[in-house]
Amino acid sequence: MKTVDTLKLGLIGDNIARSRSPLLHRLAGDQNGIAVTYDRLVPRERGQSPEQVFDECSKAGYRGINITYPYKERIADLVHIDDPLARAMGAVNTVIFDADGPRGHNTDYSGFMAAYGQARGQAAPGPVLMIGTGGVGRAVAFGLAGLGATELRLLDRDLDKARALADTLAGVAPDMAVTICTDPETGARGASGLINCTPVGMVGYEGTPLPGHAMAGADWAFDAVYTPVETRFLTDAADMGLSVISGWELFFFQGVHAWAHFCGAPVNQATLRHALIHMGEAA
Repeated sequence: MKTVDTLKLGLIGDNIARSRSPLLHRLAGDQNGIAVTYDRLVPRERGQSPEQVFDECSKAGYRGINITYPYKERIADLVHIDDPLARAMGAVNTVIFDADGPRGHNTDYSGFMAAYGQARGQAAPGPVLMIGTGGVGRAVAFGLAGLGATELRLLDRDLDKARALADTLAGVAPDMAVTICTDPETGARGASGLINCTPVGMVGYEGTPLPGHAMAGADWAFDAVYTPVETRFLTDAADMGLSVISGWELFFFQGVHAWAHFCGAPVNQATLRHALIHMGEAA
């Protein structure tokens, strides 16, 4: 049901020139006769801190904003979070500016679960190695718990960050065995699922966090990076016979779920997906 005629949205993050979030939300608006503006807001380009950009948005008529790398945890400190799971994650990717203050949500969590379910149905995740424990990593870890994963191996250059996530998961997912590893190839041995939640592989951060030969024996791989869609991590995984889940799928579902927070108007997901894939805007 159409609720507004115009909607002012934005995205705070680094390296977002090729983000397709503006297109996704404009297309969702088009389906509902809503004129959507969606601004890319890069703190460094504006000579501001992310907190200053956020404060400007709260005063400038934005209905809401998305948050991406590397500010999801910092912005979480500035908002009220109703969902206890999102509070435990300590990271938000969607903020709504309400009359009683900004409220934060995490649609990376629900978006990952939707992407996994679309690709693998009811198949259990099995033992999983996850490289990267920042904002999106925290959300994906909670998603894995929701999917019934029984073993999660965390790897991050910042060991304190990995330990903090492990401690959080112990409180909310006691049935999931969580360990910390320091070498990706060792962590990948015997794993069914391999996950990249680092920016490695993104445009401007070329490479892969795990050599292809170390993927032997795994069943599936997911890369949170979606610009480009075909990262070296996923290409190597496919070459080794793994089923792959693209970061584009997480992008799509987290965007659809964010739109529900921003507006509440329905979207035809098949039509939206087709338009996003086939329109000529750079990925």
